[in-house]
Amino acid sequence: MPLVDLKAKPYYLSDEDIAWVEDTITSMTIEEKIGQLFINLFTDFDIEKAKEIIDKYHIGGVRYHGGNSEQIYEFLSSIQKYSKVPLLIAANCDAGGDGATKDGTYIASAAHCEATGSEKVAYNAGYVSGREAAALGVNWNFGPCADILMNWRNTIVNTRAYGTNAETVIKYTSAYIKGLRQSNIASCAKHFPGDGVEERDQHLVLGVNDLSVEEWEASFGKVYKHLIDEGIMSIMAGHIALPEYQYKLVPGLKYEDVLPASLAPELITGLLREKLGFNGLVLTDASHMIGMAAAMKRRDYVPAAIAAGCDMFLFFNDYEEDFNFMLEGYKNGVITEERLHDALRRILGLKAALKLHVKQKEGTLIPPKEGLRVIGCEEHLAMAREAADLGITLVKDTWNQLPIRPSTHKRIRLHTLFGEIGGITHGSKDAEKIIIEELERVGFEVTLHDGTTREKGKTSELSKKFDAALIFADIVGYAAENNYRIRWKCPMSSDIPWYVYEIPTVFISLNYTTHLTDVPMVKTYINAYKDTREIIRQTIQKIMGESQFKGSFNELVWCNLWETRR
Repeated sequence: MPLVDLKAKPYYLSDEDIAWVEDTITSMTIEEKIGQLFINLFTDFDIEKAKEIIDKYHIGGVRYHGGNSEQIYEFLSSIQKYSKVPLLIAANCDAGGDGATKDGTYIASAAHCEATGSEKVAYNAGYVSGREAAALGVNWNFGPCADILMNWRNTIVNTRAYGTNAETVIKYTSAYIKGLRQSNIASCAKHFPGDGVEERDQHLVLGVNDLSVEEWEASFGKVYKHLIDEGIMSIMAGHIALPEYQYKLVPGLKYEDVLPASLAPELITGLLREKLGFNGLVLTDASHMIGMAAAMKRRDYVPAAIAAGCDMFLFFNDYEEDFNFMLEGYKNGVITEERLHDALRRILGLKAALKLHVKQKEGTLIPPKEGLRVIGCEEHLAMAREAADLGITLVKDTWNQLPIRPSTHKRIRLHTLFGEIGGITHGSKDAEKIIIEELERVGFEVTLHDGTTREKGKTSELSKKFDAALIFADIVGYAAENNYRIRWKCPMSSDIPWYVYEIPTVFISLNYTTHLTDVPMVKTYINAYKDTREIIRQTIQKIMGESQFKGSFNELVWCNLWETRR
């Protein structure tokens, strides 16, 4: 296994930095060394409880979930100040500062960036992600997503993938990283060896990237080689198998013995480190995901991930149990002394590359609280407005039904569709109120349709009561289904656009890009990518003809169906 070179890319450490790394490791007990391998997820902001976890389990990294900027800042400042060794503190900023805090600024998801055709928008997404996250005390971003959307049925990376081919993904991930680097935050490419090929979700099953060796090298391999050459600091190993490449790397490997990358030394050590030359830090994807959890006993896969070449293990299940599983794995030789030391050098090396040790010594590790003013500042909001204008996409208007204005189509029958309520994504129906407010603000009369019955009423009366129908779909969901589609409110719901021949009908998606599979009959279809007020407002302006549709789309929007194009 190649050992880390802390003077080389992506660390570029000085002799003094390396001395801190080595001295820190030497000063640690075995329990402290084992603790550095873990990244803990905090789902509340109980500072005293967090301090107990730091004291007992000596964690090396942190991610948190939920909260507003004030809560998050106070929590992160407290635990960073308390930890003996500086903490790597991570956020999931895929599209802007909204990934770091509820009141952060959304700029553009990956799919939204692709629709704009603008590297500037992708740069701005990274720039705002970095600035707003850093203001909170975050120093590590779990992004960008380096996946390639090849299968239109895949919804787990539908909006998180920057494109359908290597070249597009390289273009926008590179721009995003350049923006992120304007702040002192490490980047992380995910989810090696690549999601987007199949329709299933590694949160629920073993992910499988079934490309041939040649196909993988020409696609995902090209993306990862580029990012590594550009100095990506960390890579997240997905719970995704790459069988054809694994058969090549391990002659005689049987299909029943194929493991996800997070547990496969041939993929982490053989492919990622040796063949692609990655010298940085590798972390697992979340360990509660079934793609990992169903691979073997947890007692075995906790240390096996480190033995395979991952340097950090993402999230505890049971603190005491997982910690002891890792410790036992070291004591019984699953994790060798050399592998443990190498992982620690990479972890502390990343901390040193971010100058966390220097800042700790200088007393500047905690960002000033007045820095929170950058969150939602006018500069960032202007970037969000520009991204919305460039990205909102008219996929089709085959009957030339647009524009629809209050002066010509005043009476609107409004249909709203939602996905998972609550859950990891905090799905809600908040967008419904915003949609109604924005439609009424410009002069439409809005009647919200119930849709909980299949009864249609007298169809000939529809055009007498309404001038047009607008369907807003804010379908979100995460890891409760392998893929997310429209779930109608009842069998043959009256929300389903049976009425396209009765009145002009426009369908607007506020998230996923491939809803035409469920509504191929609509003649006017728009992808708007997000449910912010800014995007909803601009979408309505474009429907009214007050602003041009500027976004573009890839071929997957048609869902490989001829009838979606009509």
